[in-house]
Amino acid sequence: MALAAVERIDDAVDMTRSFLTPVTAGRWGRLAVIAALLLGGAGGGSGAISSVSNLPATAGSVPGEELPELSVALPELSATAMAVVLGLVAALVVVGLLVGAVGAVMEFVFVESLATDEIHVRQYLRRYAGKGLRLFAFRLVLGLATLLVLGGATLLLFGDVVATLLSGELVVPSASRLLVGAFVLVPVGLAVGAIVALANGFTTEFVVPIMLQEDRGLVDAWRRFWPTLVEQWKQYGTYVLVAFGLHVVTEIAGSIVIGVAAVALAIPFAIVAVPVGLGAIQGGTMTAGALVLLVVLLGLYLLVVLLVAAAVYVPIKVFHRQFALLVLGDTNETFDVLGDRRPSAT
Repeated sequence: MALAAVERIDDAVDMTRSFLTPVTAGRWGRLAVIAALLLGGAGGGSGAISSVSNLPATAGSVPGEELPELSVALPELSATAMAVVLGLVAALVVVGLLVGAVGAVMEFVFVESLATDEIHVRQYLRRYAGKGLRLFAFRLVLGLATLLVLGGATLLLFGDVVATLLSGELVVPSASRLLVGAFVLVPVGLAVGAIVALANGFTTEFVVPIMLQEDRGLVDAWRRFWPTLVEQWKQYGTYVLVAFGLHVVTEIAGSIVIGVAAVALAIPFAIVAVPVGLGAIQGGTMTAGALVLLVVLLGLYLLVVLLVAAAVYVPIKVFHRQFALLVLGDTNETFDVLGDRRPSAT
């Protein structure tokens, strides 16, 4: 049997071109909204590890020499500004959870749109809200489990260092201890990151369509998909390798375009933000008003960049999801959601 991940690349390109044309503002606008929420609510855990190796050392922690003192004095936060900071952090957490929840529902909106070639965001949101929240809960648990494993491993190795830092003292472990920690944490991080990426990726790309197609819950859909995954392990192993390569190429291309746009868009925002920030530093105190203004400017800038990124990622997202749906239907025709839109296998 031919490998679907190899045979279906050209078909995914053709289907993407067909889905996105003719170009209309309304269709691309709705797709940009979907793409933006998919980017914001991807979830699944990151596997990133915070390093303590770049913390400044206290006097005597490096034998034979002292580190030079920094001469830049940071502005102190007033009590009101500190309250604003804490409020903003809480607000960002809430917004992040909301975006993650809506983004999970959007996974179903996206697949339904690709399957029917019709985009009705509000209608599909209402229809798949329950399934989307189950997906969000899965991603949240996956992310928390990742943090628990990586955080636990870090505390086992550097618990005393973390306790010292929390007490207000700055310290760096010995070079040998850092080296041992790196040898342990880097492989653990890579292993956990790979497992999380596969679990989240397979759930999003293959289990979500089954939930939609057969009206199943997430766990039930995974049980339904598992025999196909085991039986067709060569197909899905090839898919992982091919999809990874395709993601690298498309991410590089998309990042270049977005990077150029982000730099160009930063200029008008910097014209306002830089004088405000310099004024606060020279005054020695960051007022609540200045802090709010800077946060609002940063938020607006990030929002504009997100919209640009969403427009850039529309064809990228469509291509990758069409590709996954083609592979899923080729390995088990009962999971096919594309119907008549599916090109015949060559």
